[in-house]
Amino acid sequence: MQHLDFAYASSLIRSFMGDNTLVLTIRGRKYTPRFSFNVGRHSIEVKSVQTEVDAGYEGKGQVVLVEAKPASANNTIIRQLYYPFRQWQAHTKKKVVTLFFQKEGNMYSIWHFQFREVNNYNSIELVESRKFKIS
Repeated sequence: MQHLDFAYASSLIRSFMGDNTLVLTIRGRKYTPRFSFNVGRHSIEVKSVQTEVDAGYEGKGQVVLVEAKPASANNTIIRQLYYPFRQWQAHTKKKVVTLFFQKEGNMYSIWHFQFREVNNYNSIELVESRKFKIS
């Protein structure tokens, strides 16, 4: 969390998103509203599942949700991006963006993912990724 806070304080998140209006407004656990989605041919209904957002930044036109992991992590699943994405879509009319953040050594990596089809769990795609070094 401290590395994510440092990246935000250094304007890394705002620079990556090209949005200087982003302000930290979301953090912690929350429960999802009811929603359904498809995984292949299967339909899944979700109600009141606990999610956690490591950091969420709100700007004039978007909400940016960040899932942060240490470099040693090797167990990230799409659900950690998808459920908060669906949850916050129900709470705002702004565009909801999902980022994956990782710090390794003195390098900060950010991946921007989107879901082409909101109701399709498997429609995740990488929009952009970059590595940064803050001196």
